[in-house]
Amino acid sequence: MKYFLLIICIFITSFSFSQNNNEEDVKIGLVLSGGGAKGLAHIGVLKVIDSLGIRVDYIAGTSMGAIVGSLYASGYSGKDIDSIFKDVNFDKIINDDLPRAAKTFYERDNSEKYAVTLPFDHFKLQLPSALSRGQNTLSLLSKLILHVSDVEDFSKLPIPFFCMATNIETGQAVILDKGNLPQAITASGAFPSLFQPVNIDDQLLIDGGVVNNYPIDELKEKGMDIIIGVDVQDDLASREDLKSAPEILLQINNYRTINDMKLKSKKTDIYIKPDITDFTVVSFSDGREIINNGYKAAAKEIDALKHVASMQTIKKGKLINIKPVDSIQIGAIYIEGNEKYTDAYVLGKLKFKQNVKLKYNQYVDGVNNLAATNNFESVTHKLKPSGIAEGYDMYLTLKESSITTFIKFGVHYDDLYKTAALVNFTKKQLLIKNDVLSFDFIVGDNIRYNFDYYIDKGFYWSIGLKSKYSQFKKIIPASALLTDEEMESINVNKLDVEFKDLTNQFYLQTLFSRDLSLTLGAEHKRLTFTTETVLTGNNENETAFEDSDYLSLFGKIKFDSYDNKYFPNEGVYFDGDFHLYLYSSDFNNNFSNFSIAKATIGYAYSFTDKLTANITTQGGFNIGENDNPYLNFALGGYGNDFINNFESFYGYDFISLSGNSFVKGVFTLDYEIFKKNHINVAANYSNIADNIFDDGEWITTPDYSGYAIGYSMETFIGPIELKYTYSPETQESIWFFNLGFWF
Repeated sequence: MKYFLLIICIFITSFSFSQNNNEEDVKIGLVLSGGGAKGLAHIGVLKVIDSLGIRVDYIAGTSMGAIVGSLYASGYSGKDIDSIFKDVNFDKIINDDLPRAAKTFYERDNSEKYAVTLPFDHFKLQLPSALSRGQNTLSLLSKLILHVSDVEDFSKLPIPFFCMATNIETGQAVILDKGNLPQAITASGAFPSLFQPVNIDDQLLIDGGVVNNYPIDELKEKGMDIIIGVDVQDDLASREDLKSAPEILLQINNYRTINDMKLKSKKTDIYIKPDITDFTVVSFSDGREIINNGYKAAAKEIDALKHVASMQTIKKGKLINIKPVDSIQIGAIYIEGNEKYTDAYVLGKLKFKQNVKLKYNQYVDGVNNLAATNNFESVTHKLKPSGIAEGYDMYLTLKESSITTFIKFGVHYDDLYKTAALVNFTKKQLLIKNDVLSFDFIVGDNIRYNFDYYIDKGFYWSIGLKSKYSQFKKIIPASALLTDEEMESINVNKLDVEFKDLTNQFYLQTLFSRDLSLTLGAEHKRLTFTTETVLTGNNENETAFEDSDYLSLFGKIKFDSYDNKYFPNEGVYFDGDFHLYLYSSDFNNNFSNFSIAKATIGYAYSFTDKLTANITTQGGFNIGENDNPYLNFALGGYGNDFINNFESFYGYDFISLSGNSFVKGVFTLDYEIFKKNHINVAANYSNIADNIFDDGEWITTPDYSGYAIGYSMETFIGPIELKYTYSPETQESIWFFNLGFWF
């Protein structure tokens, strides 16, 4: 009956056209519904439509239907779109996972230790408006649709197009058929709570599926004779499937859309309903199967589709040749919306200027650099052809964040500092526009704090103040702190020592490139080592080995292109540090000027998308006559962000090996067995003692070695790691456990 009615409809339409001397051809409209990952089924349908040579005259879409539909409307074939989505990392799109390289060193350090960040406005905690700002979505679409960036009237695209959005303030449906195409598509797909609303023409817009997930009536008004519709919406779930609050909320929203579809499906001449029963709106990992299901659903309607193709006297034109975007020529840069932040600040974060040619990835990196400052609620960008041959002007619209205060939280456990809970207070624009104050208060087995005040001047000299207090207790070999004579007189092999370190720094920092920084500064350090193991002749409660204040000058040079701090897949790392100690309150009466130099070099390389190798080399030495061992190098344990010159070393407990000079090499293989779950094996070797660079000991066969095998899992609170380590020298094994980001 359905096919019969369709044939009658086509017959009447074609008869009408013949009466008008074939001045017009049958106009075919295509409507694509929203459905998140389930909308990938649209691609399979488009491949069938292409294979039959059907000419689509107008496209309407909502949410994922708008994304797929806009690409088709801009000249891509169904096969092209299939290839595009094969290479898209949907995790990065959904999570707005801006590359680590987009952040300054200060921003990296200040963001890789917090599990939760909440805005704090007028002394009230707030929840963020969404998980993602949609920055990566906008950048990807801008690249894919660059060849039609001069088209602001969407009816002038290779195939006329419009999409639907929802005005969040009024609840009204909004037709987007003009303006910035990538921004319009982003608004149509701004799923509530997942993506933040998009501001277009002073309207705050979210996902069009909230009010109109299948805009067939609007498409018919464009004069279409026959409508092909693809519906990837959910059916109502049974009580067995309604087990969580999100599932119940989704069911409530589906009441309206499903009731709408009962009417709208009857208005659709060729209604295609792919089987998406087993998938959710975030089932992007099942994309291949979803696309195939779309193809199968369209194939079931092949007879009706062939009828449509046969009625078109004007056949589909040749596809346009869309060249992959590699490099672009930037002409002028127009900035609007910045009131607190100057044009110079914005251009400094972009890291490119007007009238330059650059890789498109560099263009996206520049936008990401600006977004990563978190000083802007939205960073909207578009490119329009300029007067320069094959060049583009950049139009940048910023919405500055009205919230400058944040409360952040983190949790951690390791075998040295033990349990720790972190509460952070961050205030931007405290004194001037480009400054930020951050204070960590850490409670648990060892109370600690970190204070930072930073004036960010980009490639100019930035200014920083830092104060950090750390403490912990640890049983260590007595040889790490005592001379041979002292060990003989007290006759102990191990000491239960309490370490306290207060470090204050004033520094200047400049960036030579995105990943290379130079820091110069002055430092005050108060260092205290005490024990209750050894009693003095006065029978005091504790013995102090060190209780001195130090003043020093320091310089650091750092290059860091690792893509991930904890599980790098690629990149190079270099961290060089030089301290010149000029003064000490000299608790032990043995101070003389000395220097400490140390460096770390790392290289990460991925053999496959699962298997990665990381090679790290470290070394350090003292310069000058220094009889004080309390700033010596100490190896052992596993972890990051240790104080002073403590370094990890598999196979030995914390602070087991010490000396005023050392070399160390580590080789790690990491295999991601499944998403964010890793098996890793490692080997490390070292020579450490006093003055090993003077007698050539540093290039001899390693005196110390250790091996590790571990399991690691990436979570929102940070890595969870369990490692079994072993040293052949001691023939002992040690387990290390770490939970959460290091701080």
